[in-house]
Amino acid sequence: MNSLLVAGVAVLLLLLGYIFYSRKVEQWIGLDDNQITPAVEFNDGVDYVPAKHWTILFGHHFASIAGAAPIIGPVIACLFWGWLPALIWIVVGGILFGAVHDFVALVMSLRHQGKSITTVTESVMGKTAKVLFGAFALLALILVVAVFAAVAGKTLASTPQVVIPTFGLILVALVVGFLMYRAQLPVLLCSLIGVVLLFGLIVAGYYLPISLPVANPTRWWTVILLIYGMIASVTPVTMLLQPRDHLAGAVLYLGMFFGFFGLILTRPEMKAPAYISFVTTKGWMWPMLLVTVACGALSGFHSLVASGTTSKQVRRMSDARVIGYGAMILESALAVLAVIAVTAGLYWKSAPEGLEGFVFQDVFEKGGWIKAFGTGYGRLTSVFFGVGGLGALVGITMLKTFIMTTLDTAMRITRYLCNELLGETLGIGPMKNKYVAVAFVGVSSGWLALGNWKAIWPVFGAANQLVASLVLIVASVYLLMRKRNFLFTAIPAGIILVTTIAALGYQAYDFATAEQPNRPLAVVSVILIFLAIFLVYTALAVVARVRKNSTWQEAANN
Repeated sequence: MNSLLVAGVAVLLLLLGYIFYSRKVEQWIGLDDNQITPAVEFNDGVDYVPAKHWTILFGHHFASIAGAAPIIGPVIACLFWGWLPALIWIVVGGILFGAVHDFVALVMSLRHQGKSITTVTESVMGKTAKVLFGAFALLALILVVAVFAAVAGKTLASTPQVVIPTFGLILVALVVGFLMYRAQLPVLLCSLIGVVLLFGLIVAGYYLPISLPVANPTRWWTVILLIYGMIASVTPVTMLLQPRDHLAGAVLYLGMFFGFFGLILTRPEMKAPAYISFVTTKGWMWPMLLVTVACGALSGFHSLVASGTTSKQVRRMSDARVIGYGAMILESALAVLAVIAVTAGLYWKSAPEGLEGFVFQDVFEKGGWIKAFGTGYGRLTSVFFGVGGLGALVGITMLKTFIMTTLDTAMRITRYLCNELLGETLGIGPMKNKYVAVAFVGVSSGWLALGNWKAIWPVFGAANQLVASLVLIVASVYLLMRKRNFLFTAIPAGIILVTTIAALGYQAYDFATAEQPNRPLAVVSVILIFLAIFLVYTALAVVARVRKNSTWQEAANN
């Protein structure tokens, strides 16, 4: 089958979902531009700052939520179950699940002073639910920071060509931030200057790779990145976060443009099978494919970004639709590109003579998902960047930009959560200080990043989907309490909750019965199941109370 047809249908459906379904969701939520946003009401010049234009905030949000997961998940799903099931879930999940989840999380935070989704949970379901949900989210975020620091450190060590563009982006962002907010130059002009400088850095990195002259460069790069993330997470958002992520977004947009345009010009055939098997070594297609694709269709991490950094920078309420819903749709389009890159850009199991280096399984086994995507992307974009390694470097730089953006955004969000949960809710005085909080995050994440973070990472995929299901449950109760349509969040919440519990149950059994049992992870999986059941019970109790009070009110009115 022609890959252009496959990608075209998928992207068209995503676009139609944004055009039509997002407007219905906006009506059901009820946005009002007369309501002042937290960024305007609490403008402090550091964390609460209205973005100069919605496109700047869109770049931050998109670059932060995308990370590496919308690429690694689809790549793995194609390898084990086939590209068709992966694409179906990316499209359906992106439109009806993921984008709705991100949108409602952002709106709920905007209506709660820009606080995190855990604080929203307290207002809807009580303090106990907030503490449990918040503790789980905090641990998950520390793991995210650790993993992204470790992965980024490994990438810098193994691909020295990306060192200059990675750190050069920081300097370029500082320059663009000055031009945009101090010199008051037009946003478009600042963007063009930044993009030109950044692509100059990519070319410079290609010809001037930098390697650390130490025995274990990965560890050193990881430490450097953690220190950078700690500093970046306490600087004013207008100085680094907004301009850097705006530029990062531009890199990603251009990278996707070249990828899809290269697909239009080359139109390769799909070389991988559309369907492989329902049962594989990775588990049953349901529920495991859904939690494997993860961010390409739905991610609980997105709600932490939406209610963390993004909600503190929205200038007007109506911008929430394009940022919250639209960024997720674009991320799903990125996941589609990832699928095409490895299933049409690479060969399946064997290749013609002279092209043996482009076999999906071989590239994946030797270089992992980053190398697989980068190699496939390089094949798709060879019409622009030649048959050498520049196209693959552009693809890897896209990933590196995602990872760096997500790293320090996650660090800042974790700092917020420490302030809210540990400082305000639990009354731990020092945690109210942002410098103490970020030091705690940096040390905790560093301990995991430099240690054995891989030991607990296998359970993160299902745990991430569990966060998403709980956010959708909170949104459903929130909308019900305000007598608004809640089925568009309740139905996805139920489906994902059942899927996540099934995935956790499968993983718990797998961990416990393996040749070398991993009992700690089996216990963690069971604990997460009980956490989900408790929060669902709490939500149902709140729903029952709301309905009872509503019945009494109707009786009193009659």
